[in-house]
Amino acid sequence: MRSMKAKAFFDGLVRFITSGPLIAMCVEGEDAIAGCRQLMGAANPLDAAPGSLRADFGQTIGRNLLGSDSAESAHRELTLFFDPHDYVSRRHDLERWILET
Repeated sequence: MRSMKAKAFFDGLVRFITSGPLIAMCVEGEDAIAGCRQLMGAANPLDAAPGSLRADFGQTIGRNLLGSDSAESAHRELTLFFDPHDYVSRRHDLERWILET
């Protein structure tokens, strides 16, 4: 596990993400982490791909979207916001057409 606590930006990051408002979500599916990271865009809004959330709405690196970078990080971070018993999975309607055997 990589620890960000020793990083110079950590205290400011904690102040920012706990100042609200906050929207936390858990996304599942094939390559969900990579897909969400692509949707968010690069951490620096100036480097983010056009159409990504950070490119379109971000202003600075330090006041931005946050997202897990691995399954291990996601598991640890999701426990900060959600009780695992509250997760709801559902089969996507298109799955029966795409994966039907």
